[in-house]
Amino acid sequence: MDTLKVRDAKDVEQAVRDALAAEQPLEIIGHGTKRAIGLPMATNALLDLSALNAVTLYEPNELVITLQAGAPMADVLSLIDSKNQEFAFEPMDTSVLLGTPRGVGTIGGTVSAGLAGPRRIKQGGARDHLLGFHGVSGFGDSFKAGGRVVKNVTGYDLSKLIAGSWGTLSVMTEMTLKVMPKAESERTLMLHGLDDVTACRAMTAALGSSFDVSAASHLPASKHRGSVGAFASVGSPGKSVTLIRLEGIGASVIDRAKSLGNALSSFGHVNMTEGAESAGIWAAVRDVELFAANSPLGSWPVWRIVCPPASGGAFGQALARDTGGEVTYDWGGGLIWAALPAASDAHARMLRERLNGIGGHATLLRASEQVRGAVPVFHPQQEGVAALGKRVKASFDPKNILNRGRMVRA
Repeated sequence: MDTLKVRDAKDVEQAVRDALAAEQPLEIIGHGTKRAIGLPMATNALLDLSALNAVTLYEPNELVITLQAGAPMADVLSLIDSKNQEFAFEPMDTSVLLGTPRGVGTIGGTVSAGLAGPRRIKQGGARDHLLGFHGVSGFGDSFKAGGRVVKNVTGYDLSKLIAGSWGTLSVMTEMTLKVMPKAESERTLMLHGLDDVTACRAMTAALGSSFDVSAASHLPASKHRGSVGAFASVGSPGKSVTLIRLEGIGASVIDRAKSLGNALSSFGHVNMTEGAESAGIWAAVRDVELFAANSPLGSWPVWRIVCPPASGGAFGQALARDTGGEVTYDWGGGLIWAALPAASDAHARMLRERLNGIGGHATLLRASEQVRGAVPVFHPQQEGVAALGKRVKASFDPKNILNRGRMVRA
């Protein structure tokens, strides 16, 4: 496979124009850590952005950072952590699920995937923190959208369109994101032994309270949980645990945790953990370590399911029971991760028929290339939405040069 390593945006322009002239689609990569997500692409040319790895602006006092698309996330996180700052959308590290090297995924891949962590219920996703970007369209033309401050957005907010588009609309070369101060303190409340439906009720009660909850997750009973070190402190693997996080100023967190614990006492005994132990638990929830590639469930397909939180508990419980798989819940029951036993279609037909009944959707985040080639990886859209998507794609990339076939079969 030909690899085109670019040095700057001009190189990207030329590469796309050459691809147009040759009618040769391009697969866009940084370090390739997410190549196994999506439909298999029919291309024999890689557009490698890994050399575009500079931080071009960082103003901690203004809470903004501008960086090139190939900047490694590990380096970026280390930089902003040195100023006691973070990305509030808590970006997921997919290397745990996919078995790729840790710490080498890029900021461009993170924004293109749009996969946010547990704090999304409070702070929004990657799309809400992308202030602006520079990119190259499928016409081979450079363009920019947004700016370096929130008020700089005029006209169409293309940043929200590009985030989560998996590189199918443009080649992002540079982007500007908001950063936020890290919380001074955090505590995690834990409830044990709840069934999935009751756990979702407890999480809903916590999220609907006045105590400013920043994350709510439920881990059903699993014989495999004991093999994940971060969860060693959350109780017996044979017993479910419901996790609720509070963050902020130390005195406030202590007071809110006590009050919320009393408010949730009708669901059972509440115990707590804090500091580094709490942070480790939420990192494991964020990266779905229970279903890691090197875990006992590492060979099973993994689905990322988004549904109404009120329906999450019953849906996930029935899915695990009927397939023999395992599930975990995040976003108060609105996000379900499901590891299901191997099947020719990874249970796609049954799963999506049930989801259509409750207004949810599912993405097959981990599966073999054979399975990904046989089923729609991304949830099939309704006819009107699909037609709109085609028009948007044509306005950015009329010849379907960029990541052809990754989201919709070409």
